Amino acid sequence: MVYLGIDLGTSGLRALLVDAEGTPLGAAEHAYEARHPRSGWSEQDPQDWIAALERAVADLRAAHPDFAALRGIGVAGHMHGATVLDESGAVIRPCILWNDTRSHVEAAALDAADGVRQISGNIVFPGFTAPKLAWMRRHEPENFARIAKVLLPAAYLNFYLTGAYFADMSDSAGTSWLDTGTRDWSETLLSASGMRRDQMPELLEGCQPGARLKSELAARWGVSADVVVAAGAGDNAAAACGIGAMNEGQGFVSLGTSGVLLAARDGYRPAAETALHTFCHAVPGRWYQMGVMLSAADSLNWLARITGSAPRDLTAGLGEQLLAPGRVRFLPYLSGERTPHNDAEIRGSFTGLGAESSRDDLTRAVLEGVAFGLRDSLAALEGTGLRLERLIAIGGGTGSRYWLNLIATALNVQLELPSGGEFGAALGAARLAMLAAGDGTPEEVMVPPTTREEILPNPALLPDFDAGYARFCNAYGAIRAVQ
Repeated sequence: MVYLGIDLGTSGLRALLVDAEGTPLGAAEHAYEARHPRSGWSEQDPQDWIAALERAVADLRAAHPDFAALRGIGVAGHMHGATVLDESGAVIRPCILWNDTRSHVEAAALDAADGVRQISGNIVFPGFTAPKLAWMRRHEPENFARIAKVLLPAAYLNFYLTGAYFADMSDSAGTSWLDTGTRDWSETLLSASGMRRDQMPELLEGCQPGARLKSELAARWGVSADVVVAAGAGDNAAAACGIGAMNEGQGFVSLGTSGVLLAARDGYRPAAETALHTFCHAVPGRWYQMGVMLSAADSLNWLARITGSAPRDLTAGLGEQLLAPGRVRFLPYLSGERTPHNDAEIRGSFTGLGAESSRDDLTRAVLEGVAFGLRDSLAALEGTGLRLERLIAIGGGTGSRYWLNLIATALNVQLELPSGGEFGAALGAARLAMLAAGDGTPEEVMVPPTTREEILPNPALLPDFDAGYARFCNAYGAIRAVQ
């Protein structure tokens, strides 16, 4: 028996094949692009996702004869995207993605409406799904009138695979239509943006079976007609499944293009005023909270681009010996910020520059600024009564030892580096497929990876980083006042 985990990302699709023990057998990836027809707009053609999926399946079938023993499929997807379908199931317009900001006016109006934050447990961000539909109702009324179903990207792949309309709780919690505490669509939230329950997919827990693979796909792929497709998960919930963050206080910090600090919760404790995201987990009776900063490794990529360097060359110049925060400070708000500011208009800045400032000084400032941005999210999480003592560190930014030492000390949290191999959203999706097929329990399947190394905070520098964080917080207010 084998299982297929699909990670539908913003820039490409990754398909992972695992065996009955959950051990990866092989993977295939295919890229696609977002389109930006206007400033602040970000869209994709769902047909690009289908093409990437079919190519990935063809690659895996060619390389792994075991593919014929496929038993289950799980899909994880980038959240919040609005894929709108007509009565025939045809896509009406390109999917509006999570990083599209055109609906900021509609988002603010929904966020101010009575009961919206209280029911959804979250601020209505411009990237969420509900304001996108409110924008369509205002600016594309002919398209809006044709909508029979609204599907998130992962749910659209589920529809392609099965012909059925279903979605999981973790992904749906990012729409601003879900009562996140009761795990059901809210009539109040739906009506606030002009939507109806019949336009929503069926709600399932991520580890539940959604439907069987369509017979024509099963025949073409050379697999059984009994292949089950799990409800799946949003990408971060799937990543939490992949690294085994299922119980209270287990979590990870991700240094990708954006930065995420996520912790599993055994109860529902929304804190919308902090700009934390409080979402359902991909298994029943559990939730997770996360702080999101929009420019993490992307801040380092930006500095590398404008200095004509590679990110690894910038960080290599710092060595591994951690220094106290320097005079140069960087605010990492190149694309605005979510946690804790919910500020789409703020932009980044350097302060404290002098004639003596070097490229290394700028690099240190960028790394420190991102670390302090993550500490903002940690402070918000701790404000809900959670104490995090260790986090698994994932993402491209973990290639810098200096940055890891800095983050561990800035957050005063032990970081754990997983051993090589798969531990991301594709693995989490494959694990959900195993559960949906009836092969194990969450406790048996959602296990953490082995740790190859631990990064401890530097106790001698903790007071310096506390002082540096206080200056960072003050700098936000000063810069916001003049922008």
